[in-house]
Amino acid sequence: MTDEVHLDKRLNPYRPDLAAAYLRGEVEADRYVECEDLQVTAPHAPLLRRPEDTAPMDTELLFGEHFRVYETKGDWCWGQSAQDDYVGYVPARFLAPVHKQPTHRVAALRTFRYPEPDIKIRPALPLSMNAKVAVIGAEGKFVEIEGGGYLVASHLSPMDAYASDFVSVAEEFLGVPYLWGGRDARGVDCSGLVQMCLERCGVACLRDTDLQEATLGQALADPRDLDVLKRGDLIFWRGHVGIMTDETTLLHTNATHMRTVKEPIAEAVLRIEKSDGPVTSIKRL
Repeated sequence: MTDEVHLDKRLNPYRPDLAAAYLRGEVEADRYVECEDLQVTAPHAPLLRRPEDTAPMDTELLFGEHFRVYETKGDWCWGQSAQDDYVGYVPARFLAPVHKQPTHRVAALRTFRYPEPDIKIRPALPLSMNAKVAVIGAEGKFVEIEGGGYLVASHLSPMDAYASDFVSVAEEFLGVPYLWGGRDARGVDCSGLVQMCLERCGVACLRDTDLQEATLGQALADPRDLDVLKRGDLIFWRGHVGIMTDETTLLHTNATHMRTVKEPIAEAVLRIEKSDGPVTSIKRL
């Protein structure tokens, strides 16, 4: 039996009483179960650390994303995001069986879901960039999606069509408020921003800052050497990450400004060092 300390519980669904069947032989649990694949039917759904409304939100699931459910108990489903493997609890009311695989993703920062193909009709809550939809018809400038509703066709892209510049995508988030655990156009945190922008460009990316630092890109030799920075470099601190838009400008979502901003990298380094310590690495994709 493999020592459980080597399996990150953020990415591996196991508890003393229950574990995913594929972890049999790797972790100890009273029961091992196969997952049920469900789909998010709300614009966004919180993934929480505990099955309580007041529990911390570790991340979010977006409309159309899949959630591998290993347990449904009362109002809560415990499982794992199919998008990035993150484990936690999601309110059951936001999930439903998968009827049709997504054909498109939202390419705009956000788009409205209309009950009819008419921009003058009051829409439902908006869907965020990277929400997944199954297009089943078209009418004028709109497409109809599985589950009901119409979206502006130009706000979507096929699932296999990606943006080419993740920095330009990140710049679309300027001004979006800081939200711990957020990965939605209404609110995002630093690692959520990196994940959302890379996903839009077809690059797989884990959720938390430490996971991103360990898996993304190639580390430059000296993280203190800011003279080598260029557009697209990722700058990591303990618990924080930002994106260089050019040789001297950092774009990041942060709790100082409580929104997504651009600022001189030299100023950011001096300020962040006081709370989170020095830059730990520079990663180039």
